[in-house]
Amino acid sequence: MQCAITLNHVSKEFKVLNRHEGLKGSLKDLFSRDYKTVTAVNDISINIKEGEIVGYLGPNGAGKSTTIKMMTGVLEPTRGEIIVNGTVPYRNRTRNAENIGVVFGQRSQLWWSLPLVESFNLLKDMYMIPDAQYNQMLELYRSLVDVEPLMHKAVRQMSLGQRTLSDILAAFLHNPKIVFLDEPTIGLDVSMKAKIRDLIKGLNHEKNTTVILTTHDMGDVDALCQRIVIIDHGKMIYDNDIEHLKNYFGSYRTLRLRLASSGWKEILVDESKTDVMSVISEYQKTDVVKDIKLEEISTEEVIKKIYEGAMS
Repeated sequence: MQCAITLNHVSKEFKVLNRHEGLKGSLKDLFSRDYKTVTAVNDISINIKEGEIVGYLGPNGAGKSTTIKMMTGVLEPTRGEIIVNGTVPYRNRTRNAENIGVVFGQRSQLWWSLPLVESFNLLKDMYMIPDAQYNQMLELYRSLVDVEPLMHKAVRQMSLGQRTLSDILAAFLHNPKIVFLDEPTIGLDVSMKAKIRDLIKGLNHEKNTTVILTTHDMGDVDALCQRIVIIDHGKMIYDNDIEHLKNYFGSYRTLRLRLASSGWKEILVDESKTDVMSVISEYQKTDVVKDIKLEEISTEEVIKKIYEGAMS
């Protein structure tokens, strides 16, 4: 299986002005050369194979967006090498754009006042999609989601979920080899999240499209990703599958107690250090425990433990 994306010791630095406070400080800043260097991405190496769905995760400010912008050709790395579909993206932005799809931060690529079908027709002309391929994609969309009610609806009349769904369909329309999805289910209700996750899985399966997903919703990660890459402060701290990560934290359990005074309480217990029954006994000394649930550690809790430095 070929690599769709290769990052080899990639770093990105920015020069940031050391700003001064107040009006005098603002005037001084106009002529200042007092800059500091900020490292947004620090020596990251990744190989992503064709057809993978990879979760690219990290807290706000970790360097996720900067990495994605380099992969899409918007930014040039300070050091290192990036190859996307056999192309250096920042040197061949047009060629790179032809082979990728992007859904970023709910910035729609659809025309606000036009029906969805007209946006699709415009994208068909922009990407010079052959009629047969275009019709094939529309048939695929019909088989995966109920797209017909949206085709003749103006984008401005759609709900947030319908617009997100439509944007994802638009991103896949020209059959790109790689699609970048940034928080695709943010702000959506449970049923629409499920529909969008099923759509992404279906398109990945049918077209073998490589998908790079950035999200804070661990439901997206559990439902879609075979592999996750985690970065923090610009450095990669994890690159493997989810089950490997959960096995690493295999001794952790999520204990849920329903207390008479305060309702449900959630406690993360490391059974290699603490017995679950002793935790329950401690709560029983000061309150009445009305119900107990013991669950495997969730992906969300695992990610939290990593951010706290549990793997260092």
